[in-house]
Amino acid sequence: MQAAKPFQQFIWALCLVSILPRMASAQPAKPPAFPKLAPDAAVVDLSARVPVIIQYKNAPADADDSKLRTSGAAIAAKMPHIRATAATVPGWALQAIANDDRVAYVSLDRPVHAHWTASVATSAEFTAQPINAPAVWAMGYSGTGIGVAVIDSGIRHEADLDSGMRNGFDFGGESTRIVYSQGFVPSQPNDSDDHYGHGTHVAGLIGGNGAKSTGWEFTRTFLGIAPKVNLINLRVLDSNGDGTDSTVIAAIEEAIALKSTYNIRIINLSLGRPIYESYTQDPLCQAVEQAWKAGIVVVVAAGNDGRDLNLNPEGYGTIEAPGNDPYAITVGAVNTMGTATNTDDIMTSYSSKGPSFIDQTAKPDLVAPGNLVTSLLARGSNLQEESPAFFTPMGFYSWVGNPAFPSLDYMPLSGTSMATAVTSGAAALLLNADPELTPDQVKALLMLGANKTVLPQTSVVSVNGVSYIAHNDVFTVGAGYLNIAASVQDAFTSRVPAGTAMSPTAVYNPKTGTVTLDTSNTALWGATALWGASNVYGQNAFVSGSTALWGATALWGASDADAFTALWGATALWGAGTPAAETALWGAGSPAGSTALWGADSQQNEGPILYDPDN
Repeated sequence: MQAAKPFQQFIWALCLVSILPRMASAQPAKPPAFPKLAPDAAVVDLSARVPVIIQYKNAPADADDSKLRTSGAAIAAKMPHIRATAATVPGWALQAIANDDRVAYVSLDRPVHAHWTASVATSAEFTAQPINAPAVWAMGYSGTGIGVAVIDSGIRHEADLDSGMRNGFDFGGESTRIVYSQGFVPSQPNDSDDHYGHGTHVAGLIGGNGAKSTGWEFTRTFLGIAPKVNLINLRVLDSNGDGTDSTVIAAIEEAIALKSTYNIRIINLSLGRPIYESYTQDPLCQAVEQAWKAGIVVVVAAGNDGRDLNLNPEGYGTIEAPGNDPYAITVGAVNTMGTATNTDDIMTSYSSKGPSFIDQTAKPDLVAPGNLVTSLLARGSNLQEESPAFFTPMGFYSWVGNPAFPSLDYMPLSGTSMATAVTSGAAALLLNADPELTPDQVKALLMLGANKTVLPQTSVVSVNGVSYIAHNDVFTVGAGYLNIAASVQDAFTSRVPAGTAMSPTAVYNPKTGTVTLDTSNTALWGATALWGASNVYGQNAFVSGSTALWGATALWGASDADAFTALWGATALWGAGTPAAETALWGAGSPAGSTALWGADSQQNEGPILYDPDN
């Protein structure tokens, strides 16, 4: 395991410095002295130069830039869609900048990371069959003409991402479907190649056509969910899978700018970081919302922190940003157990659970296959070089050669990154079927069509003597298990009412001791009987047959008292105990700011977790 980067160590040390003293007091947390300055930015070394993102109440003007330069700041980039400026400023100037009447909020330019876990493949897992994608292909929809922006570590040009005749799909020639590429990594601004390997894997899950697993010698073809989709490659993660808020925001803004040129209808964000403030202030979330409002569906990984039990015994409250944004489609990961059917599938233990920290947003929105899924291998990438034991054996899909030899074209990965890519592909199929759908309608249809009964009410995964429990409630599986065939059918037969499909907010009533979901800010849910919250999320919380989600009974009943107490009891996550909760969730429990859980997950007995932010 490599050492953490100095910047990560520095930031997390400063976060702990600010949080730990407050833990000693049993009194409610006091409001910060500088409410427009993010908590991790309020405690930086005053003598240091700090990368920040400054959001303004109105579009920043030349006079604002002059003020920054006068304070010693170096302006790095402008972010017009969120009315922000990225700059490196002296630590001593931060408070004065935040106090400017024109400034809305100042946050650090924080690190983000890809969401995957390395995997030892024990069987060839499935992605398309459990979500009923072949039924949509049979209708004639395969993502034709839909552009998906993959904001990741880059996309390596592979044959599976070309056009041409593959598996019954006439792609019309032999040219790449990576229709645009651009690099945003500051140290390599002109390089859009995938030196890490994560983005290529994600792209294959979204739109691979199986070229390198098609032919007489192959027993199985690895197809993406939308094999005729076009890919827009926006590289924001370096060769270690690391990036920053500002690079991701720049790529999101570029996707908005290129929307009409390449018919970009979907952005895939298989990355994330801890939550530090409300989504209404977080610049990364604000960029996601701007893309959404521009007509682009944004699909985001929930995070791989479900095994973080520092806060409570079951990993609740571990959703990461920007997956906490209520506009986005946030996706958790399912283990398909090596079969094409979904009847034996279970939730993975690492998939992050809601509700979201600070805002209490009900997340994830749905779940999809993400464990041990095989997709494209970028040869020579860091993922391959650093994890030589993680490979897809040739015997999983070919009867020629040594079946134990590693594939040179495909590799397995696990994580909510993978589930996010599967969902982005499904969204492309839905938009192919009905191009007039808005992002809110796409989200609504995916959630309404999700299977709400196939997952077991409770499942347990044991790893190294630790049992990880999944009560498959609304904060674990959202609206259910992705079923794209049902969503496409609903698009043809159900009228989606106008309005937003924002994820609801969990509300705790201390007088009654109950938790309900507030949909009052969501125009779409409840608009008609069909689109009532009970139809979208199901009639129960998946906890037990008698624990009604929408009745008088609390989300968590006697069957799961521990989770209820941990989140809503005396040390509630969103009450006086917030500083302690923040430390438990994002501080000491996650070394050096690691947001990804690294393990070696086998098919049914998921392997050990190794924290390694630089792997």
